[in-house]
Amino acid sequence: MDKDQKILVVGSANTDMVIRVDEFPSAGQTLMGHSFLLNPGGKGANQAVAAARLGGQVAMIARLGNDLFGNQTIENFRKEGLNVDGVVLDNKLPSGVAQIVVEKSGENTIVVAGGANQALNTRQVNKYYNLLQESEVILLQLEIPLDTVLYVAKKATSLGKKVILNPAPASKLPNELYSNIYAITPNETETKFLTGTKITGEESAQHAANYFHDKGVKVVVITLGVAGAFLSTPNFAGTLPTLEVEAVDTTAAGDTFNGALAAGLSKGMNWQEAVTFANKAAALSVTKHGAQASVPFLKDIQE
Repeated sequence: MDKDQKILVVGSANTDMVIRVDEFPSAGQTLMGHSFLLNPGGKGANQAVAAARLGGQVAMIARLGNDLFGNQTIENFRKEGLNVDGVVLDNKLPSGVAQIVVEKSGENTIVVAGGANQALNTRQVNKYYNLLQESEVILLQLEIPLDTVLYVAKKATSLGKKVILNPAPASKLPNELYSNIYAITPNETETKFLTGTKITGEESAQHAANYFHDKGVKVVVITLGVAGAFLSTPNFAGTLPTLEVEAVDTTAAGDTFNGALAAGLSKGMNWQEAVTFANKAAALSVTKHGAQASVPFLKDIQE
């Protein structure tokens, strides 16, 4: 195991409150749902758990409230084998929560109250700087303050680390951030938001990828749902297909993909191999309900 590179995830940790419905309510409408679940979630936490289950050595820098949800989350991290040295319990702010409504086709809508995630600042990163120094693959998202994301990206890039940004939820990004990340992993919606290009096929995907390349990003991975993912690197461009599965819940697909991608790279896979590995993991995740509950283990991928 020692030859594998370590992964650091700096990001959000939430508790997901999930309600299942036949159809989404319209404004002002009250609907009866089928079931309610409390699940560990947050893009950062989901990606960290996915990377760990898929064979990665993962540390997390995150901020939780010193409350029931926060203490449950840190226990869950330990159970999943994460290094939690960089996870802080905040005495003033509550843990982040997400309200997720899942419709019968498996599609979902999500509203997040960030809580302590919004106080994950550069001081906390500096306090656990050793985690950054000893990791080679750094995984970031946009559910924590953008200043913190930019700070981590700049520090990690200056140390020669491989920084992967999952630009979710989508928001406008400064050029300075693009020039300090190695890879970006938007989905189709995020790609259109960031580049203005709607993905209709490989030509439009390459056009969108070139937008990121022109800003200094070396590797672009655009996730395409059932169509797999479009990969653009200095020496490869093309769509890598995924498994055909019956989807019941797409909540964790993106996070599973990103965690799996980091795990694959940490094990020495090239980008094509790592994206193919991530496609397979994401496909398996949509066949089960829940966010972290649906994330596959390495043995599931190998079967």
